[in-house]
Amino acid sequence: MSKLLEVKNLKTVFLTEEGRVKAVDGVSFDLQEGETLGLVGESGCGKSVSALSILRLIPYPPGRIVDGEIHFDGKNLLDISEEEMRHVRGNQIAMIFQEPMTSLNPIMTVGRQVAEPLEIHHQMNQQDAMREAVKLLEKVQIPEAGVRARSYPHQFSGGMRQRSMISMGMGCTPRLIIADEPTTALDVTVQAQLLELLKQVTRDFNTALVIITHNLGIVARYADRVNVMYAGRIVEKGITTDIYGDPRHPYTIGLLASIPQLDQDIRKKLNPIEGQPPDLAHLPTGCAFHPRCTYAVDRCRLESPRLEAVKGSHEKACWIDVTQ
Repeated sequence: MSKLLEVKNLKTVFLTEEGRVKAVDGVSFDLQEGETLGLVGESGCGKSVSALSILRLIPYPPGRIVDGEIHFDGKNLLDISEEEMRHVRGNQIAMIFQEPMTSLNPIMTVGRQVAEPLEIHHQMNQQDAMREAVKLLEKVQIPEAGVRARSYPHQFSGGMRQRSMISMGMGCTPRLIIADEPTTALDVTVQAQLLELLKQVTRDFNTALVIITHNLGIVARYADRVNVMYAGRIVEKGITTDIYGDPRHPYTIGLLASIPQLDQDIRKKLNPIEGQPPDLAHLPTGCAFHPRCTYAVDRCRLESPRLEAVKGSHEKACWIDVTQ
């Protein structure tokens, strides 16, 4: 497989009254054609900001990409013009946003919004684009899609709005789909159906997929590789089976330990990670996770670790060998 996306030392900050917020702090990863990558971590760790940075959708002010490179299909997206970037968004790279109610235009019908990228990027006339939009809504199981295409977002349930966003993202068969919490507000049955649909798109069109989620079960089932993020940085990355079978960062271990297991004694309590994520404007010295880490030693409080190889493509950013 050829390398489709390569992010190098990406840094995105927000200048606020509280100080300089390092939302993404030196993130590097790559993605192959047809591959699915999972981005996991607690709220506020930088997952969504990383995705928005790739599409250059960081609101300025107060946000700004201050360093790094984002190579897509061999081209650095940070060097191209805004006009060129508009041809990339929605056409070559599509994003399924987390909040459909705020992402959909309230004064346009849902069908019109699904059809619009087809008119812009595929030069379809309005009638053909609307017919294709109805087919896309049917694929994500919108009932009576031909009728509901003429409805407005406020007339849809939260789950239907989310499915409409997914249909919009798939419309132009992009080379990369970034799905930010794509199954929010959906019941588990529809979640599985839509995730299978997204995976089918990756298989049929060799489309790469980035899934941003808190749901580690989704990542275990659908992702080929995983990046675990904490405080704006990737703290562990690797093949999904390696991350789940042999986690090496205390944060990853904590996340996995907090998930209920089907074979677990129902009387056994879950083991949550103590404390709260750090304030990104006032990060602690050393490793950002050390105030919550049961393995922490003096070095963790003084020096920030870099990613280093564990085995093969498995990497961690931690001074401690948790296997000892």
